[in-house]
Amino acid sequence: MERSNIDASQLGELNDKVVTIKRVVKTVKGGRNMKFSALVVVGDGNGHVGVGHGKSAEIPEAIRKGKEDASKHLVKIALDEVGSVTHDYIGTYGSAQVLLKKSPDGTGIIAGGPARTICELAGIKNIRTKSLGSNNKQNVVLATLNGLMNMKDPQDVAARRGKSVDDFKN
Repeated sequence: MERSNIDASQLGELNDKVVTIKRVVKTVKGGRNMKFSALVVVGDGNGHVGVGHGKSAEIPEAIRKGKEDASKHLVKIALDEVGSVTHDYIGTYGSAQVLLKKSPDGTGIIAGGPARTICELAGIKNIRTKSLGSNNKQNVVLATLNGLMNMKDPQDVAARRGKSVDDFKN
């Protein structure tokens, strides 16, 4: 998945949410090594969101590393005038698929846990989502991010085709 980097210092305050913390155990000759893995989502609530993965021997350190990784990989999301996505799309990552549906004003965020986190932090106000396939939290988060990244802005499509935005609206 190709991510375009956005400088986090140019944005406002970034909020973060921890999606999942996993305990990972490696068995070695002397016993067991325990480490923690944290999946963190950061966003400014204004169309920028990023996902990061941090690993460490302590939980707070894993979360801090996840925040840093997420802020390094921020992406811009195309939103319409009512705070929804510009069109319907199915995002995929691995065997996880997430259906993202455009919704009218007043719908709110209708989404499961991992997909809801990304939508809230990206600043999406109205959306309906459905997780298809795998329910692995990391893959669902990355499938949602993939879907949001691949959304096309109507102004960009119209400019590329040499038409006006009104030609696309029914």
